[in-house]
This record gives sequence, structure tokens and C-alpha cells, in this order.
Amino acid sequence: MKQILLHGVPTDKRLKGGLIVLGLVAVLLLLKALGLLPLFLDELPQHLEESSIDNQGNDIVYTELVPMDLYLNRFFDFIRYDLGIDTVTRFISRQIKSLIGIFNGLLLGGRLSFGFSGLLWTAIVAAVATAGYALKGWKTAVLGTVVILGIAIFGSWPQDAVNSVSDAIYGSHKRFRISGLPWVGMAAIAFILGYFLKGWKLALMSGGTFLYVAVFGMWEYTMETMALLMAAVPISIVIGLILGILAYRSKSVERALLPIMNIAQTLPHFAYLVPVVVFFGIGYQTGVIATIIFAVPPMVRLTMLGLQKVPGEIVDAGRMAGCSRMQLLFRVQLPTARNEIMLGVNQVIMQCLAMVVIAAFIGASGLGYRLLFKLQSLKLGQSVEIGFAIVLLAIVLDRLSYAWAEKKRDYTADLPFMQRYRFGLFVIGAVVISLLLAKIWPSLNELPKDGTVTYYKSWDAFIDFIVIYFDAPLDAFKGFMVLYVLTPLRDALLFMPYLSVMILVGGLGLVLGGLYSCALTVSFFIFIALAGWWDRAMITAYMVLFAVLICVVVGVPLGIWASRNEKRAARVLTWCDTFQTFPSFIYLLPVIMLFQVNDLSAIIAVIIYAMIPAIRYTVEGLKNVPAELHEAVTMSGCSRRQRLIQLELPVAMPHIMLGINQTTMFAFSMVIIAAFIGTIDLGQSIFKALSETNVGKGLVLGLCVSFMALSVDHLITRWAREKRALLGLD
Repeated sequence: MKQILLHGVPTDKRLKGGLIVLGLVAVLLLLKALGLLPLFLDELPQHLEESSIDNQGNDIVYTELVPMDLYLNRFFDFIRYDLGIDTVTRFISRQIKSLIGIFNGLLLGGRLSFGFSGLLWTAIVAAVATAGYALKGWKTAVLGTVVILGIAIFGSWPQDAVNSVSDAIYGSHKRFRISGLPWVGMAAIAFILGYFLKGWKLALMSGGTFLYVAVFGMWEYTMETMALLMAAVPISIVIGLILGILAYRSKSVERALLPIMNIAQTLPHFAYLVPVVVFFGIGYQTGVIATIIFAVPPMVRLTMLGLQKVPGEIVDAGRMAGCSRMQLLFRVQLPTARNEIMLGVNQVIMQCLAMVVIAAFIGASGLGYRLLFKLQSLKLGQSVEIGFAIVLLAIVLDRLSYAWAEKKRDYTADLPFMQRYRFGLFVIGAVVISLLLAKIWPSLNELPKDGTVTYYKSWDAFIDFIVIYFDAPLDAFKGFMVLYVLTPLRDALLFMPYLSVMILVGGLGLVLGGLYSCALTVSFFIFIALAGWWDRAMITAYMVLFAVLICVVVGVPLGIWASRNEKRAARVLTWCDTFQTFPSFIYLLPVIMLFQVNDLSAIIAVIIYAMIPAIRYTVEGLKNVPAELHEAVTMSGCSRRQRLIQLELPVAMPHIMLGINQTTMFAFSMVIIAAFIGTIDLGQSIFKALSETNVGKGLVLGLCVSFMALSVDHLITRWAREKRALLGLD
């Protein structure tokens, strides 16, 4: 018994333990079907689905067992008004707004306030100088500072340079005027950066993307999105780096941060927006703040991972060389952990782009806002056009940041000045030449509307073609799936007594991980039950369950097929990389075109988005089976099929299960976003809480989703870790 409570049921008896758990669940279901189950074991009071606006001026009425959203709202009101946190958050909001204004001015042109935001302007110059010094010394720091100031001063043309400098020096609230970087200059910089990092292919992709958004009339929206990213990414990196270093140095900080990050990374995107709106207001700066909060955890984790992987002998060598603690960190450990940290930067950039699109719901400008506006207007052709621009931008930013992470540092101390700083000089040349040409030919600064092209009418015609010629079979498929598959599955989960679900998850926790896993998973579901969102949670669970089942049935065999051939595996992994860069909102476009707005559309969007990890982890798991095991089974005379079934799949199963775990996490994330196109689950309630700015309700709903995801994550990762240890793979 002690062994079961501490470590779970022994491996050889787990099937029996699982059958006992299923038997208990079946008994409860039978008792309910016969009408013998007491009501208090069957159902719990549900949350009232009333708007907070409807209750304005009246006493708040609640029916759930524990009104958690009411308690949270009172707590947040206390820290906002009684502790004065609201004053601090609004100050931060104004500063972020000023910072975004600076980047908007650099990219699109305009006048910048150098008075109140002077501190932020100074911080930008200081950050560039510090990064340059850390990378290649003081000469690079000076060069970077000159580039930033040169863009600011000479962007408004020589005749305004003197006025700009005098305003910056003497006017505490004067306006600092700059000209935006022309689209040809931005495309040239992207081309140079791509070539410098990885050659011609990346150069053409990077430059071509900015050429696309300019020619197709989306330059202004793209630059607004880039301005939000330029504000969010550096702040996220700095915060994540600092927290990662602190967590690495202090186990107590690590223990405090890990559960917070676990919840933060499973909390739905929209759950972030509710408290951010309440504390920071509505506007594009609020979208950046939500983006920063969302993007920090990956940077923290990868910083910790990189520092933990630094070999002990390297640290010892640094100590023997007389390094102080700070010198050891900045001169030895951080440079050694560069690869993991740069991968963290890549993750931050992609998370920021994904969140900036979603933050359009609270006023974030740019491509995301335009996409949301077109979707709400059901202008699908224009939505596809904008969505394609977002996809291209996501792919380019991912490839550039990943190439930067992979690029080894060049040691150029002995090279001449022109060769040592050729990249910076090329960028300065591109900026200066583009500004000069834009003054001569204004169309090189911004294409006029009659000079741009569009293809949304072709997409509209394609959608009309589908509706006319494929409406009947698509309607038949949709009707069959909703009536005979999805609705029975949903009703089955809603029919289950809450006690049977508790026994199921708790029993699985006890079988796989012992008393701790049992208590953890049951406590997660107790929270959902007490909060009054049980039925909505079960509807969310049914959508995720069906989507994950389809992802496993399709994705795992596809991964097995791809792993049989090296070239095929490389192509499949490349496609997985590409699709994984797409912001999740983009996956709504094709399903709306084909199936309109309903549960089936939402589930198909979840399937498309969540299938990628199932394929990727299957391919990687099968490819990483140790070569000596392959040689052993080949020498024993196994056929290819026998080798797959008896060796590769069992050895790769822990890795495949981690892929299924990631698929489940993706599904929980996407199912909330898919509520935008019609569901009645927790996602719809989160949307409602966002429209009411009900921070308590939004957080409770987000935690319900997070806790279901964390329950699955805990059980699968614990099983996979144990299985790897038994196979000797750790």
C-alpha cells in the first residue's frame, strides 16, 4: 500500500488498477441511469450566466458553492484602489504608449514627444549601446548608437536636423520630428539581415515579405504590428533573462516561479486580456503589456535550462581564472548558454506575434486589428489577404531569429574596419540611400493606393464557388458530424456525474503517480466544481477530447510514415516548422470558409492547429531510437515491420506521448480562441467576461481551462518520465 501511495501502482498491475477505476465509474453511471444516485453526488450548483451590467445597482446574486469571481473582484478592487496599484499601472501604460509612439515614428514617420518619454528614448539608446558592447566591444556600441541617432536626426532631412537637435536638447516637452523609414529601405534591411544570417534564400524570403506587404497595400498595418513587437520583445527578453538568472541562482525562486509559469503557459490567451484591461486600460499599449506577460515564461525556462546545462568544468575554469560572481555569470555562463538563450529569444518573438494578433480585441493596432475587423464583417477574401501577410511575417521572423540563434559568433578582431563592421555599414548605407531616393521619388516612401494591388476578389470568387457547388455535401457532412458524433459525445460527458469524473481523474493519478498525483488532479477538478463552471468545462473537455483523438489517429500514423524515409521526414518536419509559426487566429479562416460558424468549425480549427506536435514528436521519437538497438534487432533477423512494432514504437513511445501531451495543450489553447466562431464552452464565457471587463470571472474561467490542461500534462509527463527511466533512456 505504501508503494502505491508514494509511486503509484506497479507497472504489471496497472491494467488491473485501471479496470477497477473504470468499474467504479460504470457503477455510478448505472446508478444514475436507474435514478438511484443522490442528486448531491450527481450535480453541483452552476454559475449564473448573467451580465454584471444586468446586476448593476442590485445585490449580486450567485448560485455556485464558492463565488470565486466575487472574491477575486473584491481582492483586485482592494489592490487597485486601496493600495494605489492603479496609479502605478496607468503610469506604466503611459510609458509603454510613449515607447510604441517612438517605434511608430521610426517606422512610419511623425513627431515624437521627447519630454515625458525622454526616459524611454534614453533607455533605447542605452540598450543598443549595452548590447553592442556585450557582443563585440565599445566600437560596436558607438556604431549602434550613431545608427539610432542618425536615423532619428537625418530621417527628417538635413534642413530639419538642426531644429530636431535643438528641440531634443532644450525643450523638455518639445516635439522630436522624424521621417519614417521608406518601404524600400525596410525591405533592403530585411534582405541584408537575411543574407548576413543565412544566405540568399533567407534574404529573398525576408526582403520579399516586406515587398509583398508594401505592394499589396498593407504597409502601414504591418509597421504598426512591427512597432508593437519592437516594444514588447526587448522588454520580454530582459524580464525573462533576469527571472531566469534569479531562478537558476536560487532554488526558492525557482520553486516559486515554476507553478506560476505552468499556469501562465496553460492559461488561455484571452484570460490574460481581462485583468490587463482592468489595470492598464484599453488601447494598443495594453495589447503590448498583455503580450509581455504572455511571452516571458518561455524566456525564463530556456534561460534556466541554458545555465543549468553549462558544464561544471567550464565554471571551474572561470573560477580558477579569478572571475568574480558577476564576471563568471556574464563572461562565462551566459556566453556558454547562448544557444538556449537565443532559442528563448526566438520563442519570445513568436509568442509576441501570436499575442499581438489576439490583443486586437483590446485595441492593439496593426494587422491583427484589420483581420479581426474583416472577420467580424465576414469579408473573408480580405481576411485571407491580411492573414497571408501575417503568416509571411511570422515565417520570416521565425527564420531570422532561428538563424540568429544558430549563427556562431564571428571573431573579427584582426580584420580591417570595413570587413569587421560590413553588416552595420551596409544597413547604414541602405537607410541613407532609401531616404535620399524617397525624397526624389515619393512612391518609394509609401506606395499610393492606386499603385497597390489586391487579390481578395479572387478569394471571394473561390468562396462563392465552394458555396455554390459544394454546399450540399459540406452541409450533409456537417449535419452528420453534429447530430451523430459531436452531440452524443457532448451529452455523454454532461451525463456523467461530477463524482464519476473525480474518481476517473483521481484514480488515474493514483495508478500512475501515487497519492500526490491523485490529490493534485482531484484538487484541480474540485476547483472547477466549486466555481460553478462544471457543465461549461465538460463541453470544453468534449471538444478537446474529440480533437485530440483525431489528431492521434491521423498524426501518429503520418509521423510513422514520414519517419520511414530521411528526405520525407525532413520535408514533413519543415512543414511542421512552417505551420507552427502561424498565429493561431489564422486557422479560423479556412474553416469559416467551408463550414461557417458552428461547433464543427471550431473543432476542425483545433484539429488543424493541434496536430503538428503529434506528427513532429512521432517523427523525432522514431528517428532518435539508438543505433545500437537497430543493429541488435537487425542481426537477430527482424523484418522492417517487426522492427517497427517490437523496437521502435516501444522505445519511442515516451517521446510520442509527450507529443500527444503537447497536442492536448495546443487543443486547450485553440479551443478558447475557436469560441470566436461559435461554441458554448468556457471560451464563450471568457469572451463575455472580457466584454464586461469582469476580471474575477475571466481569471476563474481561465484557471478552469488551465487546471484541466495541467491535469493531463502532469499525468502524461509523469508516465513518460517513468517509462524513459525503465528503458534506460535518461
